[in-house]
Amino acid sequence: MKKIVVFAAFLIGLSTLAEAQQAVRFGFQVSPAFNWMSTDKNSISTNGTNLGLKLGLMGEFYFQENYALATGLGFSFNSGGTLLHSNTGIYWANSEVPADCAFFMEEQQAPNLKYSIQYVEIPIGLKMRTREFGYIRYFMEPNVGIGFRTQAKGDIRNADDAEECNDINIRPDVRLLNLFWGLNGGIEYSVSESTSLVAGIGLQFGFTDVTKDDDTVYLDNSVSNQDAEDSKGVARGVVLRLGVLF
Repeated sequence: MKKIVVFAAFLIGLSTLAEAQQAVRFGFQVSPAFNWMSTDKNSISTNGTNLGLKLGLMGEFYFQENYALATGLGFSFNSGGTLLHSNTGIYWANSEVPADCAFFMEEQQAPNLKYSIQYVEIPIGLKMRTREFGYIRYFMEPNVGIGFRTQAKGDIRNADDAEECNDINIRPDVRLLNLFWGLNGGIEYSVSESTSLVAGIGLQFGFTDVTKDDDTVYLDNSVSNQDAEDSKGVARGVVLRLGVLF
């Protein structure tokens, strides 16, 4: 309920500002995304992508005809990806992992862990667009942003009991904040004097650790030879940007 209230308040505020200033545009996006994770450890490899979705509001505040401060508020669904570990150990140590699933990761096989994370994201960037050619403008938009984790689910994809070891609540093992930078580019197609369709592609790279690093790795798969799991896991994505601006 709180998310809906914040979302509605942002829309009302942006609409009011748009009416007060001619150099303001707002709109919304429904953008598919291909997400994955990577780490700084050779013992952990990227092993799968998540098909996600970015849904939310966009606002553009023009300080010159073709230059604007671009921001927004939206949800990023199914961010994350799959990480294949080379060692057994105690993973998702802060979460309530079912006993059989925890035993599998400690005693039987190094896990293949899927992260499915939902964020509320606030990007801010500089939009630079060309003059209009017919009905089309081209644009480029570098940005930075912050994501607030709202949900996080995990699957142990190579576990024997797939049903029990799926959809584990791993919020306690995923950090609240995710800082990222990105680059978007594409076209605006004018369908009326004040309305444009937006299509493009974007890259998003997290630069803060998504995971909390409270796990324990069994080096050589031996309980007597263990170490803290201190890898830096970052979230990345390719976004197919689709939206409407008014």
